[in-house]
Amino acid sequence: MIKNIRIYKEKLAELKSIYAIRELKNLPENIINFSSNDYLSLNSDVELRKEFLSNNRIEEICFSSTSSRLLTGNHHSYILLEEELSKLYNNKTILVFNSGYHLNVGILPSICQKDDLIISDKFIHASIIDGIRLCRCAHYSFEHNNYNQLEDLLKENRHKFNNVFIVTESIFSMDGDITDLKSIVEIKNKFGCFLYVDEAHAFGVRGNKGLGCGEEQNVINDIDFIVATFGKALASIGAFIVCDKIFKDYFINHTRTLIYSTALPPINVEWTRFLIAKLPEMSIRRNDLKNSSNTMKSELITTIGTHIIPYIIGENKTLIRISNELINNGFYVLPIRYPTVPKGQERFRFSMCSNHKSEEIKNMINLLKTLQINEK
Repeated sequence: MIKNIRIYKEKLAELKSIYAIRELKNLPENIINFSSNDYLSLNSDVELRKEFLSNNRIEEICFSSTSSRLLTGNHHSYILLEEELSKLYNNKTILVFNSGYHLNVGILPSICQKDDLIISDKFIHASIIDGIRLCRCAHYSFEHNNYNQLEDLLKENRHKFNNVFIVTESIFSMDGDITDLKSIVEIKNKFGCFLYVDEAHAFGVRGNKGLGCGEEQNVINDIDFIVATFGKALASIGAFIVCDKIFKDYFINHTRTLIYSTALPPINVEWTRFLIAKLPEMSIRRNDLKNSSNTMKSELITTIGTHIIPYIIGENKTLIRISNELINNGFYVLPIRYPTVPKGQERFRFSMCSNHKSEEIKNMINLLKTLQINEK
C-alpha cells in the first residue's frame, strides 16, 4: 500500500479549471485598497500607534499569554477589557474569544442540545455554518431576510423542540445588506426563541457609540447573544460575545474553542482596550465612511449595500482579468468567486474605508467601466 495523493491533485486541478484556485498574495505597496475590512482606517493610522506606544510601558506588557484562559492566560488586561465592554453594552456580561471564527465555531455546538433547533438565515457566514455542522441538533434555514418564511417555520416546528435558536447577521458580508432586527426580535419573542446575531461587519461603524446595528435599532437588550469581532473596523484581533452571566459561566465550562486555545497576548488585548476607549468618539470616522460609501454607490448607480457594496460581474475568468488590471493600475480590488458565492453571482465586493477619497473612487470606477466595455 502507498499513500494516494492523486485525489488532492485532482481537486486542485478542478479549481484551476474553473478559475477558482486560491493563492496567498502580498499586498502591493502604495496601492488604494478596496478589499480591506479596515472600515475606520485605524490600521493605517500611524499617529494612533505612536499614541498607544507612548502611553504604555511596553517592557511591562507580555507578548504572549503562553496558556489558555483557564490556566494562566487570563491576564488582567482581559478582565479590564470585558469590564469596559460591559459598560458599553448596558452592563451585560462579556466573554472574549481569540477570533470570530473561534467564537462562531464554538458557541452553538456547546449550547445547542439534541432536542433543540437552529433556524438560520441562508446567507450566514462560513464560520457560523461550520459551527452549526458540529451541532447535534436539527437545523433549518430560511431564505435570506425572509421573515415571513422564518415565522412559518416556527409555526410548524416550534412545539417539536425544547429550545430554538434563530441565527443571523446584522450586516451580511457578501451583499452588505442590513437585517431588520426589530422584526426578528418580535418573532423570537412571539415564539419564545433565543436570538443569536453576528455583528462582525457592523461593530465599530453603526450606532452612535459604534456598537453595531443592535444599538442603531435600539434592540441590544432584546438580543440574547450578540457576537462581534475586533479584527475588522477596530483593527485589532479577537472577538467577543454579549450575553447574560449564566451563559458566560456555561461557555467557560463547555466551549472547546475557548477552553483549549492559548489566550490572546496581553499586548494585543491592551491595543484593543486602547481603541475601545476611543470608539464612542469616532463619529467623524463613521461619518466619513458613510460619505465614501455613498460616493461609491452613486458612481456605481446602485442603492445596494452599506459600507460593503457588491458589484456583480458573473463569471470567474472575466472577474479575475478585470481584477488584475485594476491592481496593475493601483486599485486593490480582489475577486469574490464561485464557490464562495453561487454561480452567476461572482462579484467584486467593495469594502469602503473612512479615508477613501472621492477622486480615488471615481477614478477606479471609470477604469472598471472601461475594462468591462473592453471585455464585451
